[in-house]
Amino acid sequence: MEPAGQRLPPIPASELQGENAHAARAPRWNAPCGTVLGRHDGPVDRATGIRYARAERYGLPTPLPPATNVIHATDPAPACPQPPMPFLDDIVGSNIGDLPQDEDCLRVSVTVPAGTAPDAGLPVMVWIHGGSYAAGAGDAPFYDPAALVSEQRVVIVSVTYRLGLLGFLGDGKDIPANLGLLDLIAALRWTRENIEAFGGDPGNVTAFGQSAGGDAVAHLMIADGTRGLFRRAIIQSSPFGLLPGRAKMNALMASVAAPLAKDAPLPAVRAMQQRVAKAATRYGLKGQMPFGLQYGQAPLPPESELDARWREAADRVEVLVGNTVREAALFTARIPPLLRRMHSPRGGARVDRFLVAPFTRRIYGEGAVRFARRHAHAGGIGARYEFSWGVGRNPVAGAHISELPLLFPGHGVWEHTPLVEGHTWAQVLYDGARLRRAWAEFARGHGAHGDARAGLRVFDLQDTAGGAD
Repeated sequence: MEPAGQRLPPIPASELQGENAHAARAPRWNAPCGTVLGRHDGPVDRATGIRYARAERYGLPTPLPPATNVIHATDPAPACPQPPMPFLDDIVGSNIGDLPQDEDCLRVSVTVPAGTAPDAGLPVMVWIHGGSYAAGAGDAPFYDPAALVSEQRVVIVSVTYRLGLLGFLGDGKDIPANLGLLDLIAALRWTRENIEAFGGDPGNVTAFGQSAGGDAVAHLMIADGTRGLFRRAIIQSSPFGLLPGRAKMNALMASVAAPLAKDAPLPAVRAMQQRVAKAATRYGLKGQMPFGLQYGQAPLPPESELDARWREAADRVEVLVGNTVREAALFTARIPPLLRRMHSPRGGARVDRFLVAPFTRRIYGEGAVRFARRHAHAGGIGARYEFSWGVGRNPVAGAHISELPLLFPGHGVWEHTPLVEGHTWAQVLYDGARLRRAWAEFARGHGAHGDARAGLRVFDLQDTAGGAD
């Protein structure tokens, strides 16, 4: 077997025919997990759907031994089974696209600049998708990292993990809590052990995620077993205001789900997930994101210790944390009478003043400021940002997820969403390149810098540090 980390030379095409000839031209990597066969995709090479662990239903993730056969990493990772998410489908066209759904979803997909050598030592960015801990997938089409990878010469690891009932409702007794977070830790360990073979630097890993993914990144900073797995964290639009005081809601949700047999078929699991989410709505705003992390359950500390743990993590993890300036516009626009008002200057100003602005502050903005302030007071390095691209062009400009078309432009995914109305696609690509550069520069360790064209306003942590935390 070739030395670990070596990029294998192609097999002479004269020795192969048909499908084997195609395999000879495909990129291959000799990693500790095994020999990985990927595919070329224009300016990037991809290795998709690689298992980083296995888990029985409601079981802990278990690392895999090195594969004895070639790992064919050419199909996307399947999504965790999930009920429909009409809200996201309406915004992006399809929440998970045509991805299959499978409980065997503990997979990573690695995207590298085409032809990257194993000794390239490129910065590594591990993407954790959002979706309220109940929906989404690492290989969903609107998270395509090709532009970020090819322009900025970084390695992206996209993670798929367990969601909803399967990943975030355990009671800590019969079913472990926080299984989805434990999956993410397993993926970070896989990254540390294998990414050098793909041309990444295992000592320079940035975890980044949006919404529930941003929340997960923040909590990975303080989770047991994560020390040394990543150096930097980009926390995008974490719903900090929905996190405290969820124990009673979690208990109610667990009681509603209790009659579900552990080996229930997936349609029953999806139906119960919807019932559980509906039961949580009695808890107001918190019930709008019913699934989530449970404090005091492995690998997280009790809620009373969160502040101290984040302070302790400040000296080992650099942070870029922030939000869009009109996060709540995405949700108010779902209410037809409010959307009609948002289309008029006068009505839109009133909706912004009385709904969008206060709920953006309460759920996202104030928490981001407090997080940055605490990090600064504890001696941490990093920055806080606000994202405002497109504001003034349409009712959902600067709303929740509005930075994603710029980070992950892909092809044929975001062009017709309301988030980019008022801009040509050429503008999206041009301005997005600036945002992608800002994220990659932070991942390289060069700090965070604002870019007005990209709608990115950055505040040094020391400028944020004033006031009580």
